Amino acid sequence: MTVDEHARRDVFTLLKLAEMGAHRRTAKISTEYLAEKLNLSQQTASRYLIELDGRGWIRRTMTPEGCLIRISDTGVKELQKLYSSLRFVMEAEYLPSMTLEGVVFTGLGEGAYYTSKEEYRKQFIEKLGINPYPGTLNLKLTTEYDMKTRSELEAYSAIEIEGFKGEDRSFGIVKCYSAIIDNKIRGAIITALRGHYDSSVIEIIAPVSLRKHLQLKDGHKVKVEVITTP
Repeated sequence: MTVDEHARRDVFTLLKLAEMGAHRRTAKISTEYLAEKLNLSQQTASRYLIELDGRGWIRRTMTPEGCLIRISDTGVKELQKLYSSLRFVMEAEYLPSMTLEGVVFTGLGEGAYYTSKEEYRKQFIEKLGINPYPGTLNLKLTTEYDMKTRSELEAYSAIEIEGFKGEDRSFGIVKCYSAIIDNKIRGAIITALRGHYDSSVIEIIAPVSLRKHLQLKDGHKVKVEVITTP
């Protein structure tokens, strides 16, 4: 189990304890009863309590009458973080993120040329915090769901990279959306870098070679979480 999975499990256990009033008072809660609430074995529930106690998220006292539990101030803060996150998601006018899935394909090979332009590169660093690897990862959206989601993305504010004039031509505005690729690498979807693709294609920049780092080949499917909040 990863660190994040441990944290989510512990917060869920805290939530169940709070449902029994342990965030407001010291509550007598048996491991057997907690196990029923968590749909786990009594032994596993007992281990969870020991771990929460070790993290300082609860204060646990064993008495002849049973186990007395009170969620600590630190534990209450963790629940408040969960509450704030849920409130933001439920009350936000727009979705905080949306996920697209596409199939890797070899592009026209112009990504390295455009992303290496110093006028663009400086703005990618300043506005996105990304010093892009020369080139883009090209994904073809193949399902109706992903195409619809891609069109919905246009309703969200994008980070704009300003255009500029070169010696022999002009380079246009680039719209960007921060993204997390394959749940591993932070990057960005960019649009209008050049007009060779239709809306079924998304191009992605990142600080590393995504093909190499994620061991991608043409035909591989990749999930991209697009961050739509500023």
